[in-house]
Amino acid sequence: MAESGLLEFYGTECVHCREMEPLIEKLKQETGIVVQRIEVWHNAQNAEMLKKYDKGFCGGVPFFINKQSGKWICGSTSYDKFKAWAQGK
Repeated sequence: MAESGLLEFYGTECVHCREMEPLIEKLKQETGIVVQRIEVWHNAQNAEMLKKYDKGFCGGVPFFINKQSGKWICGSTSYDKFKAWAQGK
């Protein structure tokens, strides 16, 4: 699978990450926009990748980065804000 321009770094047991799962799915169903999910709590290589993108902005998960716009989201958010982030607004 080619790497998406939209990334979510998450932890399997993270409550806030789980809160965002329905929004990620709604975004996909509504717009066709796919967010690539990367688990970091049980994968050291992915945790290092998180550090590369996070650069100290959040320091935790969920952390969303839009590689095209450079915009990021720390933690859970509303669907409207999430959708705007995904669309680079």
